Amino acid sequence: MSRIAVIDLGTNTFNLLIVEVNSDKSYQHLFQTKISVKLAEGGINKGFIAPVPFQRGIDALKKHKQTIENYTVDKVLAFATSAIRGASNGSHFVSEAMQETGININVISGDKEAELIYYGVRSAVKMDEETSLVIDIGGGSTEFIIANKNEIFWKQSFLLGAARLLEMFSPADPITDKEIYVIHDYLLKELQPLLTAVKKYPITELIGSSGSFDSLAEMVAFRFYSPDILVNKTEYTFDLNECSIVLESILRSTNAERLNMKGLVAMRVDMIVISSILVNFILSTLDIKKMRLSTYSLKEGVLYELMNS
Repeated sequence: MSRIAVIDLGTNTFNLLIVEVNSDKSYQHLFQTKISVKLAEGGINKGFIAPVPFQRGIDALKKHKQTIENYTVDKVLAFATSAIRGASNGSHFVSEAMQETGININVISGDKEAELIYYGVRSAVKMDEETSLVIDIGGGSTEFIIANKNEIFWKQSFLLGAARLLEMFSPADPITDKEIYVIHDYLLKELQPLLTAVKKYPITELIGSSGSFDSLAEMVAFRFYSPDILVNKTEYTFDLNECSIVLESILRSTNAERLNMKGLVAMRVDMIVISSILVNFILSTLDIKKMRLSTYSLKEGVLYELMNS
């Protein structure tokens, strides 16, 4: 048996997963955590990581390194996505991280990110021959994948992350109908390649990968059921009417009100507004009648690829 740590260096959070791998290549989760880094703050649309978030990122890696040492891990796999990928000082961050922690960071393309997300989602959600649209809303980019259980038909990473759009549009608190319309219009323009792809590969459902979709599921659970319904589940099927009520309450709320919403973690209070607009846009524009959550994402996709290489 061996222990592997996977670090997903996202734009909003640095996520750590530690697993124990068995001889048959199955694995058990030993530990999982995330640290809010908000690398996008003050620089993402200018293409650099500002000094304060830069240091937050290094500090987060140091904490993860300590945890990894506590678990006597045999192998560390670290992957950086949109914020580091698109920053002029991204390579400086990678070398600084290596110097401070000894962790070797692999900066992956948006295309590779989408592929790994698909592997992760497929490990969590029972997919079949039907075609699904998988979405992972990140801080810097959002990945869209059209696939079934056997293959990917189309994939693309768009610079439509929640932190990026939040900084770009800087909406009022609460957001106004006019601002929602402007963002909606921007999404319509930017997502033309997706709309074209969906005509070629008609989809039957949306699968939301972790992050904002985790929050949405937790908010639905708190509001209509109990948080227990999500315990130890790797997938969850949304009731779209309940989902619509929660999305509407997010879009009508102030920052202060969202801080008190059950199921919404503090680090997502600002960005959940943008994510909600994006989810609403996809559901309405593509007339989607079924939506599921995958609690797995890139980290589990990395493990899938490792076990099957």
